[in-house]
Amino acid sequence: MTSTTLGDDAAREGDLTDDPQGPGKRYARLFGALFIAGFLVYGIGFGLVSSVTTAPDFLSALSTHSRTLVIGALLMLLNTVVDIGKGVLFFPIAERRGKRTALVYLAAITVQVVLLDLGVLFLLMLIPTAEFAARAGATSTTGLGSLLTQANTLAYELGQGTLAFGALFMTWFLFRTRSVPRTLAALGVIGYAIHLTGSIAEIFGVHVGLVLSLPGGVFELAFGVWLIAKGFTSVVAPLRGGLEDRAQPTAAVLATAR
Repeated sequence: MTSTTLGDDAAREGDLTDDPQGPGKRYARLFGALFIAGFLVYGIGFGLVSSVTTAPDFLSALSTHSRTLVIGALLMLLNTVVDIGKGVLFFPIAERRGKRTALVYLAAITVQVVLLDLGVLFLLMLIPTAEFAARAGATSTTGLGSLLTQANTLAYELGQGTLAFGALFMTWFLFRTRSVPRTLAALGVIGYAIHLTGSIAEIFGVHVGLVLSLPGGVFELAFGVWLIAKGFTSVVAPLRGGLEDRAQPTAAVLATAR
């Protein structure tokens, strides 16, 4: 009876190691889905806001397009949940071999979302500014509207630079541990390094940030799709090794029982 019980326990342990839908796979898929979700949510929100703020003399016509601005701003704020989720999910993925990397990545993402949200607040302040200008018939508020949009741009570039800095550590961890194909991880390292350079250039008035963000954007899309389809190649490896180590004494006990 004892040997039968031990054999059942060993079988259950063996089944867990072969589970293709185990915790590591689920974490990887969710992590990848968040990359794509963040790309879409913030991108759509930014597009809606830009369609309003890039129009000539947009402040005078803002009352007509205020709903578009608010919807876009809310989508940009929703990105906060997505990005913080990425930082939190990276902990169980990297805790065995990269806890410090996970901390740096989470800290960088936290600073980034604070800066991005601050920029969104600047954009939302355009609505009461436009209302005040309409009531008072003031023209001086046009400069204030431009100042608010520029403040959002600065907050965005600072946030993107912070994100790129933290993501360099994350992608280097992926490259070092071979958690994804090295070509993909190398694209991330190079892409975020270029993105960081572009953000710094934008802060100093050199407008190349959009072009230099493209390699990082390509990585995020490819990385998200890869994780959803394939997952990490080595996330479950530490768990599997631990289970096999526990299964070996069990086999020895079974042999003794016989």
